[in-house]
Amino acid sequence: MALRRLVLAGGLAASLTAGLAGAASAVPLPPLPLLSPPDSLTVTVSGSGNPDAEGSWKLTCDDRPQGDHPAAARACERLEGFARAGEDPFAPVPADALCTQVYGGPVTARVTGTWQGRRIDARFSRANGCEIDRWENVEPLLPSVRD
Repeated sequence: MALRRLVLAGGLAASLTAGLAGAASAVPLPPLPLLSPPDSLTVTVSGSGNPDAEGSWKLTCDDRPQGDHPAAARACERLEGFARAGEDPFAPVPADALCTQVYGGPVTARVTGTWQGRRIDARFSRANGCEIDRWENVEPLLPSVRD
């Protein structure tokens, strides 16, 4: 019975593919959902001097945001925006980047877990202009610590 379902499903898929081949150029098909688990991150912030911005929070982005992250819904929306745009919010500043020598304070953050099916272990700081931009680009995943 299972083999019959598999053969029928394969035949149906082949028929649909053949039938849609001509229409594919006229109507773009939506991307297939990834078969990866939901995004699940731990965000740890220290050195800000602001008790509201300090701590460690869990965030899971699935059908609805979960965890104790203080801005869970907005953080998941921001991460989804990066995914749609094909951007990596956790990529480090390139080593050859020219950065303004503006110091944004001693605050640091670490984000670990999984995002879009891959392992994440990213560190953030506000040591110079590039790092400040990188931090602010992922807000509200990381808290706003601007004066």
